[in-house]
This record gives sequence, C-alpha cells and structure tokens, in this order.
Amino acid sequence: MIRIIPLLSAFLILVSTLPSASQELRVIDRIIGAVGGEVILLSDVEGQLAYLKAQRGSLRPNSHCEVMENLLGQSLMLHRARIDSLQVGDEEVDNQITARMDRILALMNNDYQQFEDYYGKSVGEMRNEFRDPIRNQILVERMQAKILSSISTTPSEVRQFFSRVPKDSLPYLNSEVELAEIMYLPKVNETQKQEAYVRASRLRKLVAEDNEDFAEVARTHSEDLGSARLGGDLGWQKRGTFVPEFEEAAYSLEPGEISPVFESPFGYHFVQLIERRGSMLHARHVLVIPKIMPEDLVKARKFLDSLRYEIADTTSGLTFEAALKEHGEKENQSYNNGGRMVNPKTNNTFFEISDLDPNLFFAIDTLEIGEMSSPIESRDPSGRVFYQMIKLLSRTKPHKASLKQDYARIQEATLAEKKARHLSDWVSTHIGSTYISLSEDYRGCPNLEPWFKEEEVRVRKP
Repeated sequence: MIRIIPLLSAFLILVSTLPSASQELRVIDRIIGAVGGEVILLSDVEGQLAYLKAQRGSLRPNSHCEVMENLLGQSLMLHRARIDSLQVGDEEVDNQITARMDRILALMNNDYQQFEDYYGKSVGEMRNEFRDPIRNQILVERMQAKILSSISTTPSEVRQFFSRVPKDSLPYLNSEVELAEIMYLPKVNETQKQEAYVRASRLRKLVAEDNEDFAEVARTHSEDLGSARLGGDLGWQKRGTFVPEFEEAAYSLEPGEISPVFESPFGYHFVQLIERRGSMLHARHVLVIPKIMPEDLVKARKFLDSLRYEIADTTSGLTFEAALKEHGEKENQSYNNGGRMVNPKTNNTFFEISDLDPNLFFAIDTLEIGEMSSPIESRDPSGRVFYQMIKLLSRTKPHKASLKQDYARIQEATLAEKKARHLSDWVSTHIGSTYISLSEDYRGCPNLEPWFKEEEVRVRKP
C-alpha cells in the first residue's frame, strides 16, 4: 500500500535542519533511486525520515523501507503526470509558496533579518528553492486525484466490508451528538460607542500633538492586550491579516504617519505605520473597546430567546437556517455550514460527550432531537461576550459499531480501503512499463521486492 507523505512538509523539515551560512557545510548526496526521469536522492530519504520522526517522536526499524516505497510511488506518479501532460500554473505554485513562507516567517515574528541569518539566504532565494518541490507536490496530488477520481462505494460493498470485521473486534463507540448553533454578538449602545470614540481621540492627541511616546501610551491604555505589552507593535504582517477597516487606514499611511481614529468590529483604533515592504507592513496601534453594559447583555439574551420561540412556532414560517443567515455572526466557522458545529479534535461534526464544554453539555443534556437551548453566554479568544443558541441535531447512545447507526463512518472506511487497494494496483501495473533503478542498500526491504524484481526482469530481456 502506498502512503503519500506530503513532499513539501518533508522538504521544509530538511531545510530547517540545514546549517546557517556561518557554519561549515559538508553534505555528501547521491542518487539512490530513479523512476523514469525522476531521481531519488539520499537527502530525499533523510528529509522524509526527519519528517516522520517529527510526527511520531521516534522511528520504527523499517522506516527507511517505508520512506523509499513512498518516494518510489510519488516518483512514479510524478513521472506519469508528466507523460499525461498534467499542468500546474505558476500562479498556483506562487500562492502555495507564499502560504508556506508566511508560516515560516510568522514563527520568526516576520523578522526578515532573522530569516536570512538562519537560512543564509534571502526570502527571494528561498522562494526559488521551494518552487520545484512545491510544483512536484501539486503534480503528485493531481495525479493521485486522477487515479482515484472514479472510485466510489456501493451499499453492498459497505455491507461486505463490515461483514469482514470480526464481531468481537467491532469498536465500542461512545455517546455522540451533532449540534448546530446561532452565534449572536450583543450590540453596544450608542452612548458607550461615543465615549470610546472620545477616549481614543484623546489618546491620539497625546501622541500626535503632545508628542508623548506612542509605545508608552499603548502599553498604558490600549485594550488590545496582546499588542499593548509590546507598545502596540503588531510586527510584520501581510495584507489580508487584519479586518478591512484596519487595512484601509494602515495602508494609506506613510512611514511615521498616524491615522485618524477609525472604527472596526473590535472598537476604535488609531494606527501608526512604521515601515512597509510591498504588501507587508509593520505597524502599531491603540485600541479602545466600547463597554458592553449589563443592559446590552440582557437585551441580547432576550432577543435570542425570542428568536428561539419564533423558530419553534411552526406557524411563524421562520426556520433555524433563515434565522442563522439573518442574525448569526458571519465570521463564525459554522455560519456557512448551516450552523453545524465542527469538533476541532476530529474535524467532523460529531462530538463525544467528553469533548463538550461543561456549559454546552448542560445546555443540551435534556434537549430532544430538533429542540433548541436557551441562550448560552460565552467569550471568544479576544474576550468579547457572545451568545449561542444550540440546536440538537442527533444523539447516539454508547454502542458497538453497527451499520444502522454508523453507516456514514463505515462507508468512509470502506472507501479509504478501496482507494488504497486501487492505488496499489495502479502502481503494480505501471512498474512493469517504467524504467526503475534502486540502490542495493534497499535489497533487504520486503516491501520493495516488486520494484527489484521488475528491474531484474527488464535487465534480463534482450
């Protein structure tokens, strides 16, 4: 069975272990395999092993055999992708390079000098080094998708798959629920908004007209606690990081210039541009958040509760989905998923009871399927108060896996097995018609015997 390890992930692990320019570099590399026109280097294997070790914490004795099988399979798909003239656009490659470079820079607080000191190369030079591995990764993924595009399962295949599982080996599944939510943010009253604007204006005057130190004003008065301790400094950030209102103000400034006070969903700000490099900027700001008063919270809770009764009244014509679209928080993950909440532990919509926050558990504990909870008060990572109204979509009791209750999961497992088998069959079929060379260092790997045998047959042919 071929296991595809992301090429770039391994490449980044390998790059991150390279010495910086100030260290003596002694690297001996050599070709240890070839598939068609694609070569496999010793450094490719070492990079994948480093990736696996980072993922697992340790390596199994046969890890080098697994890695070589994986690289041979990737190389075969890459070779066939070129033969089939699969295309990858430069823009697609550039977008993926940018995303990965941004992640590396974010770990360095977007400090370009630190990046160059560590890698011994500029960001531009490293982007060029990433280009071919990323393009190859996309081609492999595209070829794999093409190979598996026609694979699906039928109900009879799902039943056959389930029947092969010994009854005493069936997993025992805990009670699970599926939930949908409407997230609602309380509205700040106009009096508090005006007071926050006045406070922000006074603080701006201190730095823009009275020449007080911006960093000190931010440390003392800004309500963005993450940046306040840094004197309001937001570090180097790319365009698209901030909300539109903030970016409109920041990108219109010249270095050293301070913006007027402006409003965003978080409150009232003023921002100073420190430096800009293309679409990247380095800025600092002060934030004043309008106070949510107790009466605002009461008003929000009452509104959401009235919404619950209106949805429950079948004569009103208002559905949960319509209420979500009209009143839900658009930035919330569940908004575009019909309100369905995703379990961050599993990345699906099923929650074991133990996965639920206590407040959420008690809110849905006595609900019937299709019923909605009273509003629950919560806070987001920035500290903002919001309310949730939870709808119970489904609930299972603890049970052994069964076709009746767990068909979707069993179907998913059936499809995964079928795809793995089809991919292995595809590789076996194409080994015979492809030039393959493999180092004798891997002769002792049982999983690589087909690759050696095919090579020997081809060598003996006249």
